[in-house]
Amino acid sequence: MASGVLRFEVLGPLRVRRDGLEVDLGPAQQRSVLALLLARAGEPVTIAEFVDLLWGADPPSSAVNVVHRHVGAVRRLLEPALPPRSTGRVVGGAGEYRLTVAPDELDLTRFRRLVTRGRDLAAQGRLADGLALAVDALSLWRGPCAGGPAFLRRDHPPFTAVDRECAEVAREAAEAAHYTGTVHPVLATVLAIADLFPLDEALQAQTLLLLEAGGRRTEAVARYERIRARLADELGTDPDAELRQAYDEVVRRGGPAGPPAHARVAEEPATALRLAGFLRPAQLPPDLPGFTGREEQIRHMLRVLRSHRTRTAMPLLALDGLPGSGKTTCAVHLAHRLADSCPDGQLYVDLQGFHPRGRALDPLDVLGCFLGLLGVPDRAIPAALDARLRLARSHLAGRRVMIVLDNARDVDQVRHLLPGSADCLVLVTSRHRLDGLATAYGAHLVTLDVLPPDEARRFLRTRIGAAGPADDGALDEIVERCGRLPLALALVSGRALEHPDRALADLARELRAAQGTLDGFASHTAQTDLRTAFSWSYRLLGEPAARLFRLLSLGPDREIGLPAVASLAGLPVRQCRDLVGELVHTGLLTRAGPGRFRSHDLIHAYARELCHEQDAEPVRRAARRRLHRRHSRHLDDTVGAPALRGR
Repeated sequence: MASGVLRFEVLGPLRVRRDGLEVDLGPAQQRSVLALLLARAGEPVTIAEFVDLLWGADPPSSAVNVVHRHVGAVRRLLEPALPPRSTGRVVGGAGEYRLTVAPDELDLTRFRRLVTRGRDLAAQGRLADGLALAVDALSLWRGPCAGGPAFLRRDHPPFTAVDRECAEVAREAAEAAHYTGTVHPVLATVLAIADLFPLDEALQAQTLLLLEAGGRRTEAVARYERIRARLADELGTDPDAELRQAYDEVVRRGGPAGPPAHARVAEEPATALRLAGFLRPAQLPPDLPGFTGREEQIRHMLRVLRSHRTRTAMPLLALDGLPGSGKTTCAVHLAHRLADSCPDGQLYVDLQGFHPRGRALDPLDVLGCFLGLLGVPDRAIPAALDARLRLARSHLAGRRVMIVLDNARDVDQVRHLLPGSADCLVLVTSRHRLDGLATAYGAHLVTLDVLPPDEARRFLRTRIGAAGPADDGALDEIVERCGRLPLALALVSGRALEHPDRALADLARELRAAQGTLDGFASHTAQTDLRTAFSWSYRLLGEPAARLFRLLSLGPDREIGLPAVASLAGLPVRQCRDLVGELVHTGLLTRAGPGRFRSHDLIHAYARELCHEQDAEPVRRAARRRLHRRHSRHLDDTVGAPALRGR
């Protein structure tokens, strides 16, 4: 039996047709698995993502095996004639699956091709031609991706991302239709999509203008009142300037119908048309499926950033923390949560402040890239840094754009990339605490520590799902041996997913055997290897600070006072204070109190490995003797003091 010609539809209720006839897709979970493969449009989907989709944070013990069965059923459904153990459309490996779909077989890929071509035409000034292709793309939309929460039981990031993508196209099409006078071909679809995103104020603003241009002013006024009430109830805010301006225009025109929309094109020069909307950047990396942990900090950061909606200052938040604490993951998750409030786009860059090659990105190059993404031709981008910054700020003025500056080295690298508009929102991550951003720009500073024990356990349970039998004792041991560090927990959970037949006790036993080293946290990729992650900070140290970092591993405790540090190093306390400050600045030490410092267990293990590799045994022995003599003197002083007082 041949597979026939297949057509897939995910821009609305999930459908598959073979030779024009609709295919029965089986039970709900199997349909969900297929929907996720299609929503990712040929990209790999991990087992953890499937588990999160089907069960959320409470998967059954058989979750991984159930996913494998559903994927096998999807493979047989799509290719019933495929011989056993043959490679077909569904390709698996390394704990992930990918569904191969030709561009013309899936409505989502056809949608994206039409949108890309339309945006290219609009950027060339051919707005009507670009709009025609946007109309063709929107004609493929039948409702929320895969059927939305009604089918999936809850919102899920890959599907809501597709819905948001459609909302951006609807906004662009509404804006172009308003200026060209081609209202009716897009109005119904724009209204339906706008209903899915009632708090997307930029989309709602264009919807009001489109309704007014179509002679439906009363409906536009009623929609504005509904949005205003919802903003007040859910966010505690008033409509933003763009939405208020659209409403004012609707009211100002008055009468049964305003002038034809095409008449307004002549009232404004072509440069005033926001054709850059067709070049709206959307650079955020994907959010982590099943993100867990940091709940209270996430809520705090959302409150802080949303409170800026009524202020004139630019919302700016800087995350810092020790290596492996999940700063980037947290910032990207936060950015996705806030994406609806920044409908003009999202810019993202890894500033490589702690890159293994030691070359942080130059703000001059970053600004050049940003300007290109904002629609500025290469020939119009100035050569000087200050000129680029002024031009970028001019293009961002009045636009609600989110900028994520990841892995910043210092304040100086960041300050040349900050927009001047309070409408923009900026998130920064760094291993350094960027106090200068708070001083100069009023930034909110948030430090990420290791996860609390309950969040660390939930992190593992969410990531692993049912990769091994339930074993709370082994789970607790893994959490503690990972030091509750998110990167270490992610490495161990990835290993569990790669070998679902192994018990958690086996993983705990491996970590126990490697105690005192980082052998239990090796990874195939530099981005997720603990030694590599720590080395990016270590390489930034001057030689005296690097030597001190290594010698600190010889102390018996993870917490140490400044006098003991001086004894280990054999240096004056004043000099050690500066060196310790350098270690704190790079995230390799944290402050535990006045004059006291703490090293994370895994960073301590990394320092010990370096010490045994680079410092000769006589050097290590001398450092231990100095520390022992210092402890002995301290003990004598402590014991002798009461005797002296008793004389």
